Amino acid sequence: MDLAERIKKKLKDEIAALEHELHSELPKEIKVARAHGDLSENAEYKYAKERQAYVSARLGQLHKRMADISLMNLNNLPKDRAAYGSRIVVLDVAKDAKIEYKLVTTEEADAAKGLISTSSPIGRALLGKKVGDEVQVTTPAGMKEYEVVRLTTIHDEA
Repeated sequence: MDLAERIKKKLKDEIAALEHELHSELPKEIKVARAHGDLSENAEYKYAKERQAYVSARLGQLHKRMADISLMNLNNLPKDRAAYGSRIVVLDVAKDAKIEYKLVTTEEADAAKGLISTSSPIGRALLGKKVGDEVQVTTPAGMKEYEVVRLTTIHDEA
């Protein structure tokens, strides 16, 4: 199973669970909450309606993400600059410490394992960079300054 197929499966699983909740569970909760009477002060009804709106919005995001992944062509990724799938070793200038990151999709991200999303602040800052490039990025922990010291693209690993 290739990467796109794994991501699609993960998205399909989440979509199926949310669609079940939206079309089966939440209508039942709303029906039970309505039976309690006055809807203006009914916390169960309010929660169920808010959850329904959230689930509906999340499903829209997941369907868009699924369409985006269907269009993903790994052959179009640069061979000499950081992009999706690249492993990048950066020097944290302030700490004089090296950190390794792998640029991945949002669904694959796991910061504890060094897997950072291309849409995260650090991920966005590293996209398109080459060895020797310096980058400054604002993170929740403050401003970070990195120098790219090693780069392995998805093409190098293939």
